[in-house]
Amino acid sequence: MDILRWDVFLTVLGVVVPILAALYEFVFVGRKRLGYRVQMDTIASDEVHSAYAGALQRLERDGGTPLLDPSFVLLRFENNGATHIDESDYAVLDDDRVGIRVVFPDRRVAGLVVTELSHPYLRPSFEGDSGLHVRNGVIQLPRVPMNRGTHYKVLAALEREPGATRAAGAEFAPPKVIGGIKGGVGSGDIPETRSRTGTSVPAISLVCFLMVIIVTQSLLSLRDENAPLDCASGELALTGSTAFAPVLEEAATAYEDTCPGSRITVTADGSANGLNALESAGREHERGEPSMLAFSDGPKGDGHPRLLPRPVALSLFTLVINEEAGVLDLTPEQVRAIFEGRLTNWGELGGEDVPIRLVGRDDKSGTRRVLQQRVLDGFREPGSTSDNCRDRDPGARDRLTRCERDATPEVLDTVAETPGALGYAELGAAQERENLPRVRLSGHEASTEAADYGAYPFWETEYAYTYGELPAKSLAASFLRYLTDEVGRDLVRAHGHRPCTELQNPVLCRPVAQG
Repeated sequence: MDILRWDVFLTVLGVVVPILAALYEFVFVGRKRLGYRVQMDTIASDEVHSAYAGALQRLERDGGTPLLDPSFVLLRFENNGATHIDESDYAVLDDDRVGIRVVFPDRRVAGLVVTELSHPYLRPSFEGDSGLHVRNGVIQLPRVPMNRGTHYKVLAALEREPGATRAAGAEFAPPKVIGGIKGGVGSGDIPETRSRTGTSVPAISLVCFLMVIIVTQSLLSLRDENAPLDCASGELALTGSTAFAPVLEEAATAYEDTCPGSRITVTADGSANGLNALESAGREHERGEPSMLAFSDGPKGDGHPRLLPRPVALSLFTLVINEEAGVLDLTPEQVRAIFEGRLTNWGELGGEDVPIRLVGRDDKSGTRRVLQQRVLDGFREPGSTSDNCRDRDPGARDRLTRCERDATPEVLDTVAETPGALGYAELGAAQERENLPRVRLSGHEASTEAADYGAYPFWETEYAYTYGELPAKSLAASFLRYLTDEVGRDLVRAHGHRPCTELQNPVLCRPVAQG
């Protein structure tokens, strides 16, 4: 196990950094913050000679002298920090009543009013000898106590200094706010608060940082996607059911890709042969722990007392038929009549005048055993009467042409190529053959729903057998957990089987009607 788990480290980093940024912004940097805005700074001259200038043309000093290049400035002072500001927080001498001074380069203040208070408790701060003055053309504002989020506005009428000049249409220099807050932003200055139409650089930096964290975590997750927590190395042999072999082959490849150091081989030669192979391997192993799993269509039956079963999936099987037969639906009774040799031509069942030819599996096949138990009501298929599945052997007493094939793909190929042929296979393999019709049983297609209601009989539980109890950290145990985990369930489902964990009773792993 790695001392440093990168996924955990990145997760912690992605949580801690925003918290620290928030603490820095609102607790340290923004703990005390007094700012100002210039909401208006405009010249009151009649640039277009408006006929409606009215009183604006008569802006005068107290003595009646017109103002030189008059202008208006509206300032807003606001506590936009995280805590309140007291009188003692202003960076001035204790006996100085003035907390903020506003200077207007090349202009002097001709008139001043406080136009807006965000809360009535601010009013006494501007009354009497509060420190609100205009001296030498400079606005002096008192040390106003302000709770978080409060503000006040100051409207000033100004004129150009007599010695200063201004070109036509030019603007005056912006005002300068002089003052400071103890423990405030940066050096404690009172900064101008500007309206932002875009995202701030720190915010963009934080978002980019979090995106890097997310992308990195995603890449790490993709590298370890679907990886079991108990990857094991070594070699493992899978044997038994040919019907379940496609699932095992794909799962083995996926496990090897996920868990380097593992090597899994699949040898499918029938359920009975697989159980025998596992029994032999277990007896020969010095500790009785062979690295082998045997898969069987249905329970092992009598014998093999050391083999322990584990239900893996509910497997559905289906009858497949050659297109020339002209039949797509049979009852279980008709199927038994065919296999018992009482029906020999499809014309007897309303189909084409074509001889019935049966393509089956050898007596070691689990699929054959399922057919005999679930559909044929215990009837055992007779032996083969033909090698090519078209012509009966000379001297054969059986009325039907019967042949046997070693594996499911061979059965499907033979049925597709042989006129009037009827065979059987697991559903997933049969579904891949678009030109090979699947026979309904009493009108019902092979489906878990039909099996649940007892309407479809051709099913069986797929078991994984082990020789005794598996060591918890063995490759065989790890692969079994993988097969029944999320990835394995997807593979099982993709091949037409139903994972036991998705059934109403996973332990029994059988349709509801059979529970």
